[in-house]
Amino acid sequence: MTEPTSRRVVFVVGSGRSGTSTMAGALKTLGLHVPQPEVVADATNPKGFGEPRWVVDLHTELLARSNVQVSDARPRAWLDTGTTSGDHATRARVASWLEEQFSVADELVVKDPRAAWFLGLWRAAADRCGATSSYVTMLRPVTEVVGSKQTYYGRMGAGSDQGAVTRTAAWVNMMLHTERATRGQQRAFVHYGDLLDDWTQPVFALGEAFDLAAVKTAMAVDIAEVHRFIDPSLRRVTMTWDDIGVPTRLRELADETWQALDAIAADDSTKNQETCDQLRAAYAEQYAEAEAFAHSTVVAQRRAAAAEARREAGQAARSGADRVPHAVRAMVPPTARQKLRKVIGRERPA
Repeated sequence: MTEPTSRRVVFVVGSGRSGTSTMAGALKTLGLHVPQPEVVADATNPKGFGEPRWVVDLHTELLARSNVQVSDARPRAWLDTGTTSGDHATRARVASWLEEQFSVADELVVKDPRAAWFLGLWRAAADRCGATSSYVTMLRPVTEVVGSKQTYYGRMGAGSDQGAVTRTAAWVNMMLHTERATRGQQRAFVHYGDLLDDWTQPVFALGEAFDLAAVKTAMAVDIAEVHRFIDPSLRRVTMTWDDIGVPTRLRELADETWQALDAIAADDSTKNQETCDQLRAAYAEQYAEAEAFAHSTVVAQRRAAAAEARREAGQAARSGADRVPHAVRAMVPPTARQKLRKVIGRERPA
């Protein structure tokens, strides 16, 4: 038998704009350590992100190597990120960094919306450090999440509908796979609204469930500081489906996903987990149909991109030829000039 460890690492996961920063900030204020330095607060999150800069930089690097976006709607993106983060060097790198953080404190909180793509990597690193991993998934209605992203991160695509569709699909993809990735682990689901209404109930419940000494022994001064930190007015976006243009089938799937996650928050049973499995399969099928419908558009865009690349190459070649003085070009025999033009693309062979 192994000795029980006092090392704890709480991963705050879920979609961005769902209250993850508020949860991480509350745990930090009660005494859990957020590895330093942190991402600097800005207008989109004036209370701070609660995100370790090193973690964000690592995830950004791994996502780029995987060709995956932070909010990616593709089901296969999970396979791509898993492949990228599965190599020995990356795992050793993360474990080494995590070990350094445990030299500062025994109880850590790691939060980054990108972390959901790499939970297997972090679990392996925590195991290597002899630490207990716990996961708290923040739940916020999809319409509010999408609306908040539209408001603070701008709109994607040619119009607002395209941005809403993409972000709704990405929310479904992210939340269902996060549920699957944390299944069988020490975990909890917390509603953002509950956190704002009375943070003491969900946070102290986490302290007991995850055996967090910092939370269970919090002093009155720390509790008062969390009261000042959590501001109910932070819930500045409260949109509904009437405010967001999303196709009916996707909206229904998103609603069913929300209901399934809400059910798991109350009862993390095998039955409710199986519902999430069914929804994940339904989403993958719906996404495959959408890809099939859009195939002609994708091919057309590829052709346009290739044509643009050829035009730019031709312009560069012509520009290089035009820099040659006229007197020098005149010294080249006509037949040779014609061959040169063909080579650089100014004339094409019949």
